This record gives sequence, C-alpha cells and structure tokens, in this order.
Amino acid sequence: MGRCAQRDGVACSHRRSDDLQLRRCRVDEQLSQLAHEAPIAVFLEECCCVEASHTQIMTDTALADLASRMATARRVTAMTGAGVSAASGVPTFRGADGLWRRYRPEDLATPVAFAHDPSLVWEWYAWRREQVAACRPNAAHNVLARWSQHDGFRLITQNVDDLHGRAGTRGLVRLHGSIWELKCFKPCANGERPWRDERVPLPEQPPLCPHCGGLARPAVVWFGESLDSAVVDRAFEATTCDVFLTIGTSAVVYPAAGFVDEARAKGAFTVEINTETTPASSCVDLSLIGPAEEILPSIEQLLAESK
Repeated sequence: MGRCAQRDGVACSHRRSDDLQLRRCRVDEQLSQLAHEAPIAVFLEECCCVEASHTQIMTDTALADLASRMATARRVTAMTGAGVSAASGVPTFRGADGLWRRYRPEDLATPVAFAHDPSLVWEWYAWRREQVAACRPNAAHNVLARWSQHDGFRLITQNVDDLHGRAGTRGLVRLHGSIWELKCFKPCANGERPWRDERVPLPEQPPLCPHCGGLARPAVVWFGESLDSAVVDRAFEATTCDVFLTIGTSAVVYPAAGFVDEARAKGAFTVEINTETTPASSCVDLSLIGPAEEILPSIEQLLAESK
C-alpha cells in the first residue's frame, strides 16, 4: 500500500469503506467516520500522517473490539519477542557496551564460537546475565502472567531473559531457552538436560558441567541450531486458538514468525502489538501500534469492565 490510501480504508483491516477517500494523506472530517466504523488496523499515523491523538481514537475502538473477542474466546494464545522486555530495560542483543559492539551476535552465539573461545562467549553471557538480573517484569509481563492463570490461555516466548517466569507466568513455552539455565557442551548423558543457576556472577568462568567436569554452555538456542522439537510441537499446538496475539516481535525469525500464519489458517483472529510495523502487519486481522506495557493493561481493563 502506498503512502496515500484511497477507498480501501486502513491497510490490514480487510474491509472496504466505499464512501471514504483519503486524498493527499489527509483524513480531515473522515477520521471521525472511520473511527465509528471500527476498522481493525491502527497505523494511520505512519501511513497517512495522522496525529497521535487521532490514532488514539482509533486504538480505543480497536481495543474494544479486541476485548470483546477475547471475552468470548475459549482459547487465547500470545507470542512475545524482545519488544515486550524493552520497558524493563533489558539490553538489546548487541548491548551498549563498547566491547561488544566489536562483535556480531553471530560471532558469539554459535557452537563454533564457543568451541573456539569459550571464555569470550561466557564473558559476553556473564555481562548479559548481570544486566538482566537488574531488570524487573513490566506491566506487559504482569498482565500476561495473570492471563496465564486461566485455562485456555497459552504463552509462547522467543525471549531468553525469563522475565515472564519471574512475573509468575504458568505453562510458559520458551522457544529459545533461558539465559538462566546451563547444559553440558559435549553433551554428556546427564548434562544434556539443562539445570538452573541464577548466581551472578557464576563462581567459575567458564562454568563446568557438574556431571562430567567438561565445559558448560548457556542452555539457549544459538545460531545454526535447531529448536527443541518438543517445544516446537507445543508452540504449534497452541496455534489452535480463537485469538492469537503476537507481541513485540520482529516477525522475521522462523519458525516463530510462521505461528501467526498458522493460527490464522486455523481460523484464529490474529493480532499484532508492536511499536512499529513489521512484515506481519499487513497479514493480521488487527495491527495495534504502541508499547505492549500500555496496550495490554488497557485490554485487561476492558475485559474486567465487560464482566
């Protein structure tokens, strides 16, 4: 869709407004009409230069529609990415430290990199563990944790920071593992199963496997490694739902990026919540532009009011 929208209303809404025209990317008096039509997508601010206050009008309408759907849904699944943890202060993958700017993540988070220089890789992970240890779950984590207490809600995450777990999330599906778990690098028979160690700093650098004395590694999925098939199966099973929320993800990392398409193919109402548009924005039923720590509490409040 181009910078100017005509007759097709809002992209991603999958509906037409034949009496609506947005010429030269101006909405003028049509905005109020569009708001009352309850279109499903909310991204006029970027595509049509609409002021944020106007976008918020559209968000309120869309949130009410979403809350209504969730209130009657038997099964709701959410999938989260790094955007959910941004408000908690979790550093980006590369981090702001000058030392780590010299390295690409692909040069550190791989089995080859670990075999070549385990001390360097663990130095990087020790820095990340120290940074994450100082972070706390934010409002988005807390809302999702409360929803997870209800039967029929499932949460999939790509994040390894484990803030969902610290918020009290039940039945969490960790696609990429946890930075707070270790496993044997060989792996030995007993060390293949991850063990948890939240000590910061770890007493040994690099840490050793308690079973065989060999090197231990972070129990996360590195570049070039396959996801645990049992975990992937759980995630695919969760795509059988009535509402599927993808929150704070880039929608470019597979297989996670394909889960929303799988859910929609099965008949789910699909929703994206992100601070910017992604490749998934044009494919979902509802695209909400904004921070998850603000949008999710708003949805929770609407659900409470509907009871």
